[in-house]
Amino acid sequence: MGIVAGLDSSSEFTRIVVCDTDTGAVVRQGYAPHPLESTAGAGGPGGKPSDVDPQAWLLSLGEAAAGGLLEGVQAIGVSAQQNALVPLDGQGNTVRPALTGGDKRAQVAAADLIDGLGGRQAWAEAVGCVPQAQHPVTKLRWLARSEPENARRVAAVLQAHDWLVWQLLGRPARRTADRGGASGTGYWSAATSSYRPDLVELALGRQAALPEVLGPSEAAGTTPEGLLISAGTGETMAAAFGLGIGVGDAVVSLGASGSVTAVHHEALADPSGMITSLADATGMHLPVVHTLNAVRALRGTADLLSTDLEGLSELALKSTPGAHGLVLLPYLEGEKTPQLPHTAGSLHGLRRESMKPEHLARAAFEGMLCSLADALGVLRARGVEVRRVFLLGAAAELPAVQAAAPMLLGAQVVVPQPADYAAIGAARQAAWALGVQQGTLHPSAPPAWQGAAAQVLEPGEELPVGQAVRQQYTAVREQTHPEAFGGLSV
Repeated sequence: MGIVAGLDSSSEFTRIVVCDTDTGAVVRQGYAPHPLESTAGAGGPGGKPSDVDPQAWLLSLGEAAAGGLLEGVQAIGVSAQQNALVPLDGQGNTVRPALTGGDKRAQVAAADLIDGLGGRQAWAEAVGCVPQAQHPVTKLRWLARSEPENARRVAAVLQAHDWLVWQLLGRPARRTADRGGASGTGYWSAATSSYRPDLVELALGRQAALPEVLGPSEAAGTTPEGLLISAGTGETMAAAFGLGIGVGDAVVSLGASGSVTAVHHEALADPSGMITSLADATGMHLPVVHTLNAVRALRGTADLLSTDLEGLSELALKSTPGAHGLVLLPYLEGEKTPQLPHTAGSLHGLRRESMKPEHLARAAFEGMLCSLADALGVLRARGVEVRRVFLLGAAAELPAVQAAAPMLLGAQVVVPQPADYAAIGAARQAAWALGVQQGTLHPSAPPAWQGAAAQVLEPGEELPVGQAVRQQYTAVREQTHPEAFGGLSV
């Protein structure tokens, strides 16, 4: 028996788990928030992306690892927030704080890039994603246009987990990345497993050094203290690896906004931009579809009814499937899926008998879940197999969500116990790299760790009821926003 560590450096904190190499059991863990003063200009109305000094990530890491947490650890894996761009000068020092956010000014940069390559389809075919405000390639364009002096000093670019791995290794001449993180940059293609330096030049105005992309089980190197450091990856890929999802599985994340991620055997090029084609941490692919509105629709409804999410759930369960004909299109902040950036949410089917708090509460839950079912439908329409859905986020614990999700998503629903699956995935990657180095694991077969403890919910006899609710929702959406999905049947 040995132990490995996985660290997850999110946008707000660092969490470290130390795991048994053979089983994945967590034996100890640490946590520390990032220093508050590390963030400035956080995407406010001034139009400036969030600025974070990367040293804050190291300070938080050190605090989280205090008290001998890493004693006896043989290898470390690193997961970190995605889309954080760290620009370096010729000496390896940061040119400016890392760019970790996006806003209207960055959206203008994204539009410039789309036009510069000849449209959305050209980008989808080139790198599997259409530039948006959060993508590193868009941040490079923002930097070139808004801070030309800084842009001229940029000699190399890294993402957050690339930079952390490089720091842990003592800043060697060789800088590395992984497939997962690279696939979200906007200048690396998951389909061809190669960089597009011409897109870096299109964005920045000139070339910059890019990190070497490692395979899933490769090690980035060894620290001066002798610890093996694995390739690392982004949070989405690490969480998927920590959950142990495979082909036929999808992950639906319930935050203020929502996302649907699935495992697929090939990269998907989607000129509509609804699908972002990412790579995973195992050698497969992770197509992702985002929605702008998920739990924010629940919170808005709860505020309207002067309650909280738990109270809203209780109200919703007093209603019945279909909410007495009420349909909420939950596009409160516009929407990405379908692409309706300037629309607003809308409530349909108001009749005297339906104008009760419990029916509005039910319509909010059904609207959120039907919107996420639309996102799942986008993937299914492209041949992605979905037999089982992992439901993540605090809202997944709400009884109204658990009652409606299986029948509306049309699949078995798994609600894992809360855990930092990104850190666990990073630790599993470390165990894989260590096993390959020691000759106990094959480069194509990750360690078979115990699956996440979870509650399993089946659609069962409620599936036809869910299909009827989905049809009601779809009819209202198509009437209100004709051709929103461009003829795609979701």
